[in-house]
Amino acid sequence: MAIVLLFGVFVLLLLLGVPVAFSLAASSLLLLFFLDLPSVVLVQQVGAGIGSASLIAIPLFIFAGEIMMRGGISERLISLAAALVGRVRGGLGQVSILSSLFFGGVSGSAIADVSAVGGTMIPQMVRRGYDRDFAVNVSITAALVALLVPPSHNLILYSAAVGGGISIADLFAAGIVPALLMTFALMVTGYVVARRRGYGVEPFPGLRAVLLRLLSALPGLGLVALIFVGIRAGVFTAVESAAVAVVYALLVTVAVYRALDLRGFVQAVAHATRTTGVILFVIATAALFGWLLAYLEVPAAAVELLSAVADSRYTVLLLIVLILLLLGTFMDLAPMILICTPIFLPVAKAFGVDPLQFGTVLVLAGGIGLVTPPVGSVLFVGTAIGGIGIGESLKSIWPFWLAAVAVLLVVAGVPELSLWLPALLKA
Repeated sequence: MAIVLLFGVFVLLLLLGVPVAFSLAASSLLLLFFLDLPSVVLVQQVGAGIGSASLIAIPLFIFAGEIMMRGGISERLISLAAALVGRVRGGLGQVSILSSLFFGGVSGSAIADVSAVGGTMIPQMVRRGYDRDFAVNVSITAALVALLVPPSHNLILYSAAVGGGISIADLFAAGIVPALLMTFALMVTGYVVARRRGYGVEPFPGLRAVLLRLLSALPGLGLVALIFVGIRAGVFTAVESAAVAVVYALLVTVAVYRALDLRGFVQAVAHATRTTGVILFVIATAALFGWLLAYLEVPAAAVELLSAVADSRYTVLLLIVLILLLLGTFMDLAPMILICTPIFLPVAKAFGVDPLQFGTVLVLAGGIGLVTPPVGSVLFVGTAIGGIGIGESLKSIWPFWLAAVAVLLVVAGVPELSLWLPALLKA
């Protein structure tokens, strides 16, 4: 009865349009009263949820990404991508996908990615004769790559949800190969769709222009190397690397690019503060919700249930993936990570799935939910930028959506894609 009450109220509030953090808080409070648990549990679990030191990295990485986004890096990354892949069929669509890979290494956020890259590329594609639905769909699905490359704050959140027992450096490494695979799959899909629609290519600017654009973008791309290599080599922790990233972002945008003025800095501070507040509120309420799940022994029940209907790790992973894709249609990624990790990770581990692989699968599945209605935040941002309705986008997004799902299934079925690079870097 208690489990039905907890999930029933939570889902009902979501269907009524209540923000996910308030839905988590309301359903948890109601169950606390129903079970007659002491009210101090609320304070303890909320405090524990946001008390992890590793979470300090999230607002700092968000702030660094905001600075880079407003400091000229996105234009330079797009220019570099145009020089590299613009001559492939559907040139500007290919540029958008590769730019998302580059920019994801700076922002670590799908929303920031579609806002920065999509905000620039979607209008350009429309002006150059590309259909609006193609421009939007290629941009919003490409933003999924940002969820898997350093400094993905969703992978940091997964590490916190596990209890800090997983190396953030290993998680960053685990996401790189799947991110490259996603980039390749989307570029192939974009090529096929562009060829069918008769889109052209961009002229090759010449090797000299490619080198000049690479040199111009290198200071921004250096942030990725600074974060990943610094953590991997043990020079600094994830939190320390986030602080260094902020300083580096300021130096690059102010001293090197000279593109960040006082107004842009204030906007970066305001937007990063607002985003951080939302994320921390979700983390706090999800921590209480997760504690109640453990109190009701939901993870143990999930292990028992899935063990009864599945006989191999592949069957279990497939069932988990289907559940995650369903949950992603009405739940944002951050609360999904915090709620689903304590439920499904024990199941996955019971069948021999490595936590690194599971984290990659969880973040990728939840990311696909960001471009799936009715609660698809990346979908909403992309269609707003493109000036089209969600229904118009959904009519033609399916090739890109299927490509993303195919990559998800491959990553779930081939653990080496997530585990090879972390193992290589440890050797």
